[in-house]
Amino acid sequence: MVDSVVFMRIGSSVDGFTMRSLLFAPGNRPELLAKLPRTSPSAAVIDLEDAVPPDGKAESRAIACEVASTLIAEVRLFIRVNAVDSAYFIDDIRKGLPGGLSGVIIPKLESAKVVDQVIDLLEENGHDDLPIVAGLETVAGVVDAREVTSHPRVRWCYFGAEDYVADLGGTRTLCNREVAMARAQIGQAARLGGAQAIDMVVTDFGNAERFRREATEARELGFSGKLCIHPAQVPLAAEAFGVTDVELTWARTVVETYEEALERGQAAIQVDGAMVDEAVARRARALLNRVD
Repeated sequence: MVDSVVFMRIGSSVDGFTMRSLLFAPGNRPELLAKLPRTSPSAAVIDLEDAVPPDGKAESRAIACEVASTLIAEVRLFIRVNAVDSAYFIDDIRKGLPGGLSGVIIPKLESAKVVDQVIDLLEENGHDDLPIVAGLETVAGVVDAREVTSHPRVRWCYFGAEDYVADLGGTRTLCNREVAMARAQIGQAARLGGAQAIDMVVTDFGNAERFRREATEARELGFSGKLCIHPAQVPLAAEAFGVTDVELTWARTVVETYEEALERGQAAIQVDGAMVDEAVARRARALLNRVD
């Protein structure tokens, strides 16, 4: 029963798409916002939060509302507002969310109670069914991630490594040792909550090799995609989180061969020199389900 509920929630995410790349641009930079659709990301984000200085918040809301209709015609569009406990949050909801969005991104969420508070304000302002991308980027948000990802309005979540490490009081490293447990926990929480998990930013946006390495790690942990802060990262994410022809052939062979074996009363067989049982077959089916 749990697995069927999870599948239905993921399948119902807006139009059932897989969030492989989520490309951000600052809300106060209309010239950059206009370029968001060019690399065909899974979705694009007008960022009202970290990328905008305090004295540019009001301007960024106005720009977001002005350019949204054009962008929505070309790409799935989200807006990231400021954190719930910030001085900007209420005005972001009231003045910075135009109609037609695919969702709203709420950073630094830590509990279902806060999600409910967000929903109340959204509904007061005419956004009754707007899906939420939950930012899990504090120690409390990571530790209680399942509570947030299980909320029915949360369709996606992302891991904010930089804020998490700052909150932890740790040190950020290239090897990502300090965020290994957090990434694994978010991957698990997303799976149990039926949300898609999106991996952390690679701040060194010119380092394609690092991006590929981190994206591979994230996919192995169950993440569906990665946050992107530069258009060049979008095709890297599409490649890393897509299903290759080799994987697709393997999955189809495993599923077909295993189903034939089950009809013969066998539940453990050999395919291409490797043992296949129900657990392996289930992994192959999941891979087939990822194909859009």
